[in-house]
Amino acid sequence: MTFDEIIDRRGTHCSKWDMMQPLYGVSPDDGLAMWVADMDFRPPQAVQDVLQAMLDHGVYGYYGDDSAYRSAICWWMEHRHGWQVDPAHISTTHGLVNAVGLCLHTWTAPGDGVMLFTPVYHAFARVIHAAGRRVVECPMAEADGLYQMDMDAAEALVDDSTRMVILCSPHNPGGRVWSVEELRAVAAFCARHDLLLISDEIHHDLVMPGHTHTVMPLAAPEHMDRVVMLTAPSKTFNIAGTHCGQVIIPDDRLRAQFAATLGAMGISGNSFGFHAVTAAYSPQGAQWVDALVAYLDENRRLFDAGVNAIPGLRSMPLQSTYLAWVDFSGTGMDMAEFTTRVERDAKIVANHGPTFGTGGANYLRFNLGAPRSVMTDAVARLQRAFGDLQ
Repeated sequence: MTFDEIIDRRGTHCSKWDMMQPLYGVSPDDGLAMWVADMDFRPPQAVQDVLQAMLDHGVYGYYGDDSAYRSAICWWMEHRHGWQVDPAHISTTHGLVNAVGLCLHTWTAPGDGVMLFTPVYHAFARVIHAAGRRVVECPMAEADGLYQMDMDAAEALVDDSTRMVILCSPHNPGGRVWSVEELRAVAAFCARHDLLLISDEIHHDLVMPGHTHTVMPLAAPEHMDRVVMLTAPSKTFNIAGTHCGQVIIPDDRLRAQFAATLGAMGISGNSFGFHAVTAAYSPQGAQWVDALVAYLDENRRLFDAGVNAIPGLRSMPLQSTYLAWVDFSGTGMDMAEFTTRVERDAKIVANHGPTFGTGGANYLRFNLGAPRSVMTDAVARLQRAFGDLQ
């Protein structure tokens, strides 16, 4: 396939396109969906082929021996991230938001505090609140236009009821690839305060050229008694609908506790997800990802150049993910005004910054996982919508 192909997703029960009008008042007929974090690309042919084989077989029963699935995950982690994973350390959940909920259920109680470095992926706070836990927001600082975790602020915020830190690595929505030193600092902080560290690394394959992601187990191996690693191929290969996430737990005690939760809730994976993951985590999948990242990098360059040319707008330099984080504070407009320009005038739907927590005001998040022509169109629309600032 070519990433330039326009694939019409309207009318396919696609949240990203079919919900933009009910939620934002922007018609998919002439609007652009740049909010929900899935891409408008088909996955690699290896994934298509294995799912087609399932369809051709025509019987969709329970999945049996998962050794090939586990081996594929281990192969990927070793060859793409230099991390040797014991296949017995892998548990499967219905995606990573489900995994976060299961972690909260396993290791926290109602009223406990869960720390987030904000702004951060909005589903974390949603699930924490739904579980009756308390969100402890630690706002990040900015240095040289990039987010930095404020560990001094974290020290001041932690208390006796804080039980867990959820880290987004690489960071969504800011696109930061945390350095080894930063990762070690978070792990050491958790060790000092006896906190569990949940490291959500779902974007770890989508790293822009010139940057390198380090998985937490390699960054801080001495703290594996408190680290739970979350990963999934859903963002990498655009297969979020398979709802197949991996929870990798090196520590025996933590792994047994999590397994007890899975057993008590009757959690098991779905066969479509197992087959898709096994096919994706392969040499063919690796070639596809390399091509994808090069394409996304050019989308990033084009989008940033166009947006940063608009006075008062600033797109945070993107080191990872396909999600641009754009600051509108320089326009002097309040959120209602600049959002109206984006949605009503440009007819673009982007995620609203305040949903990502403290620090998200004045921002919108734009999804760059679309054909190049869509990026060109989006830039032109934004430049017209803010043309009076030129």
